[in-house]
Amino acid sequence: MNPVLKAIAERRAVRSYEPRPVPEDIIKKIIEAGNQAPSAMNSQPWRFVVVEDREFHRKLMETAIPNSKKILELFKDINPERYQTIMKRYEALEDPIYYSAPVIIFVIGSGPFADLSCPLACQNMMLAAYSLGLGSCWVHFGSLVTDNEEIKKELELSVDEKIYGPIIIGYAQKFPEPPPKKGPRIKWI
Repeated sequence: MNPVLKAIAERRAVRSYEPRPVPEDIIKKIIEAGNQAPSAMNSQPWRFVVVEDREFHRKLMETAIPNSKKILELFKDINPERYQTIMKRYEALEDPIYYSAPVIIFVIGSGPFADLSCPLACQNMMLAAYSLGLGSCWVHFGSLVTDNEEIKKELELSVDEKIYGPIIIGYAQKFPEPPPKKGPRIKWI
């Protein structure tokens, strides 16, 4: 099978990591893959912040948890069963936001093309991580940290910027089985 198509088909969201660090040269390769993503008008509206510091990781998690729980409250009435499952996981895990991954990479973007372009950088990074033998996961709840001024300062997040990651990366304890996928809806004209 074509290696790119194989990586697309086999890459999974990994939520359990070994504690060992990821070498800097591998992290740089992953970021370079993100930097090579297509962008509207070649704007390249992104920048990357790598978090490996465990204390800052903890601060990010402690800020994101209450914010994510507010969003999850919306599921309470819509899908109570799913809500209960998620809340049990929150209680069981030491880090239900970043899953104790050794590396968090924030993809931060600004400008009129960031919404179109930064998600492409995120996808490239996750595919690159998989191709290098690492697990990864895009964790939206991990971006819910912008109400903390100390974190915004550390990320050097300006008013016109938005967090598009974070992408968590590390050596997977296990790669999950693929979930069932619906067939594509196609209309040929």
